[in-house]
Amino acid sequence: MNTFALSKHNDAGTPDVAGFFDPRTFSVQYVVSDPATRQCAIIDPVLDFDEKSGATATHHADELLAYIAKEGLTVAWILDTHPHADHFSAAHYLQNKTGAPTAIGEHVTKVQALWKEIYHWPEMPTDGRQWDTLFSEGDTFNIGELNARVLYSPGHTLASITYVIGDAAFVHDTLFQPDFGTARADFPGGDAKVLWESIQQILSLPDSTRLFTGHDYMPEGREPRWESNVAEQRAHNPHLVDMSESAYIDLRHQRDSDLPMPKLILHALQVNTRGGRLPEPESNGKRYLKIPLDALEGAAWE
Repeated sequence: MNTFALSKHNDAGTPDVAGFFDPRTFSVQYVVSDPATRQCAIIDPVLDFDEKSGATATHHADELLAYIAKEGLTVAWILDTHPHADHFSAAHYLQNKTGAPTAIGEHVTKVQALWKEIYHWPEMPTDGRQWDTLFSEGDTFNIGELNARVLYSPGHTLASITYVIGDAAFVHDTLFQPDFGTARADFPGGDAKVLWESIQQILSLPDSTRLFTGHDYMPEGREPRWESNVAEQRAHNPHLVDMSESAYIDLRHQRDSDLPMPKLILHALQVNTRGGRLPEPESNGKRYLKIPLDALEGAAWE
């Protein structure tokens, strides 16, 4: 299985994008680098977790660090697009390894407040202090000489953002590959109408904009892929071609009603709403996850 691909820069001011696919969670991590200065950002890194044994590991995060060392890169940012429901974030681990600042969208505070109630964590801070920077719509930043800006892209979650870096956009779980469709909108805080609006904002980028997705589910058993462009999405995505807003909302509601929740959602959100921090060890030195029962009423069963 192909689990790595490098998308080379097209011109000055555009990035090299290395994608790393995790078959366990169908997730894609990215190292986005400036060819001129060798500075880079890590986007949506994965901390390994086996729900059957409770084991954690850093295999995928260490793969990123090995690539960064091999290429002679310096980490300028560690970025998450949203609090993930299907894998743990390795942002905190990678910050400890690199010293780079972490960032996420400012509306993560809404997600924190929502899940604070679900987990019954009265002591949980919900002001986003777990990250160094909380980005707002339209904020700009740099990775070396690369210009980057932030789009607020809710609908899948309350806090989802898109990073537009040169000619590349990291669209997380709004769009999947053009042969698969778009993201679900039934998580707590999700909204199909809002997701449609976010997708339209992304598709207003230039046709040649490279789009990098947060997951790939390999329809019909094909090899994993995670890069497309705006024109391909408009022409081929089955959830977008000849689709009106109302038809999309109906489609999304119908499809989502049949989808079981991700198997790690109750595990992952208590880590990812804290910036990738695992629970603190208890008096016996062990860490424990807290799984609320019957917390997601109406979710489909597998």
